Amino acid sequence: MQQSATPIDCLVHNVGELATPQGAGSRGGKALASIHVQNDAAIAIQDGVILEIGSEADLAARYQAKQRIDAQGNLVIPGLVDAHTHPVFLGTREGEFEDRLLGKSYVEISEGGGGIVSSMLGVRNSSKEQLVQALLMRMDRFLVCGTTTVEAKSGYGLSLADEMKSLESIAEANRVHPVDLVPTFLGAHDFPPEYRDDRAVYLKLLREAMLPAVAESGLAEYCDVFTESHVFGIDESRDLLNHAKELGLKVRLHVDQLTQLGGAQLAAELGAASADHLEHVSDEGIDALGQAGVIPVLCPLVPLFLRESQEAPGRRMADAGLSVALATDFNPGSCYAMSLFEVMSYGALRYGLLAGETLTAATLNAAVSLGRGDSIGTLEPGKRADLVITDLPSHRHLTYDMARNPVQHVIKSGTLVYSASHVNRQES
Repeated sequence: MQQSATPIDCLVHNVGELATPQGAGSRGGKALASIHVQNDAAIAIQDGVILEIGSEADLAARYQAKQRIDAQGNLVIPGLVDAHTHPVFLGTREGEFEDRLLGKSYVEISEGGGGIVSSMLGVRNSSKEQLVQALLMRMDRFLVCGTTTVEAKSGYGLSLADEMKSLESIAEANRVHPVDLVPTFLGAHDFPPEYRDDRAVYLKLLREAMLPAVAESGLAEYCDVFTESHVFGIDESRDLLNHAKELGLKVRLHVDQLTQLGGAQLAAELGAASADHLEHVSDEGIDALGQAGVIPVLCPLVPLFLRESQEAPGRRMADAGLSVALATDFNPGSCYAMSLFEVMSYGALRYGLLAGETLTAATLNAAVSLGRGDSIGTLEPGKRADLVITDLPSHRHLTYDMARNPVQHVIKSGTLVYSASHVNRQES
């Protein structure tokens, strides 16, 4: 006697290729390229979670879905995870982009009153409501590009009131938008103009007022510091981040982006969740990160955007066993880009990473760096149903098919939250 089909919320069917890393832990070395590929697949979803993945014929026979979504024989991957962004700002910095085309460096622009301080004025002169609306618009664009989880930093307020306003904006957007935002406090992004001549006073403000207020508010999971020769040095960063840890915040760092300062070693010493950028990391820094199990979050579009010649040694770090993650570093000054598909292509071209490696780097490894490897970053039973249906034939096209958005549908926690519009062709 034939059993009746089990009712479920959703069945994604006609999947030509399902490609995903697997597990809850990060992957480096040869395991970075180890992805599970299944052809002619279907995905059963119930209560926002993946119930089962199997053959089209098997799952279609056993489940009766309230909603069926046709992948049209194309590639399905996990929802992308962006582990490094600065999305809370008002106003853009296209003038600085052209200044760099004319030969000015990032540091020269910053010392001339541009850079982070320029964006600071936009945040300070904005209401929380204005910041929330801008943030929601940006999250719409991330979602269209297949990104379902975004680490979101403050850092353009540089005062207690304006950093709290930025974090409150992230919390408000998180309540209403499908994209999950992971909040990071980055009050140590630069020294605001009022403290440029008395850095010690701002450091004291960060340590004794801003960090305790942020920790008490519960508005941030992480604390970040821009550890670089022209902003926060090694000792200053160590002191701030150790205090952040004492207050219950987890830590991540901007390190070795513009100079070889030894920030990677500091990240290893602190047991940071991530060490980000690393264009100038030393061999000793790579070894330290590997021994400490710190995830390097690399941003391959940033040197291109800044017209810098030095690339992060992504291939070398992956071969050394480090669990490389890829991120956009979306921000108004050094990388005004939101597409992790573009980042994956440049991860291949600039670092020599294979398509499967870039997929792991932009999903599972990024999720683990955000403390979410047990719930997102892969397509497996028991994990949240965050997935992207593309128009690509296979995962190898993730890096090969450049400069366009291949996303057809995005499913977030089992709900279809985005579908691409189709071109209406005029019949002759």
